[in-house]
Amino acid sequence: MLPTTNDNAADKAAETGGNEFLAFTLGKEEYGIDILKVQEIRGYEAVTRIANAPEFVKGVINLRGIIVPIVDMRIKFQLGEPTYDQFTVVIILNISGRVVGMVVDSVSDVITLNPGQIKPAPEMGTAFNTDYLIGLGTLEERMLILIDIDKLMSSAEMGLIDKIAA
Repeated sequence: MLPTTNDNAADKAAETGGNEFLAFTLGKEEYGIDILKVQEIRGYEAVTRIANAPEFVKGVINLRGIIVPIVDMRIKFQLGEPTYDQFTVVIILNISGRVVGMVVDSVSDVITLNPGQIKPAPEMGTAFNTDYLIGLGTLEERMLILIDIDKLMSSAEMGLIDKIAA
């Protein structure tokens, strides 16, 4: 008899098109996003503010002729007052053909996780809706909060990218 799995996290991991995740930190927590969504990683630079933009949208930068909105994830996830130092980076993402920058405290490495290392996210009052989570990735003593960056960046509250066609 073949074992069957009804593990939603493993299903979501299979959907991510590979199990390599870029690990980054926000505050004391470590997060991961699908490496295939990452276009490049840059140091933080001054942005041009946009009037009436949500607080978490820091502004825009000109990236080789493309105007890129920059989202500060510490503000988005309500993780306290952001500080910008030599470790602060902007992860440039390509999501559904749109380019978006995401400010994080630091980037550590690329981690490969097999489906067995990805556990479903517990239902609890977190800083963001668990709909935006793939699950929790475990690797030795580390635990990464795996974010479905497509869903997060295309959510209505972000308003940055048109809804992804299901």
